[in-house]
Amino acid sequence: MGLGFRIGAELVAGVLVGVGIGWVLDTWLKTSPWLMVLFLLLGGAAGVMNVYRTMRGMDATVGLGQASRRAEQAKDL
Repeated sequence: MGLGFRIGAELVAGVLVGVGIGWVLDTWLKTSPWLMVLFLLLGGAAGVMNVYRTMRGMDATVGLGQASRRAEQAKDL
């Protein structure tokens, strides 16, 4: 359940940070709404990349990946 919350938080945080940066730049440069839309997309892409990295790292730390890694370590000893 914790992993699900982490994945959801990664996606939401990426989008919120992107929208926040875009909004600040839009108000500063008076380019509304173009930079907010651009950074919304970039933030969403960053959130998806973070989820992808989380899921790629998970395969070696749980289940069969962890068991095979322990077997290799025991074999090396």
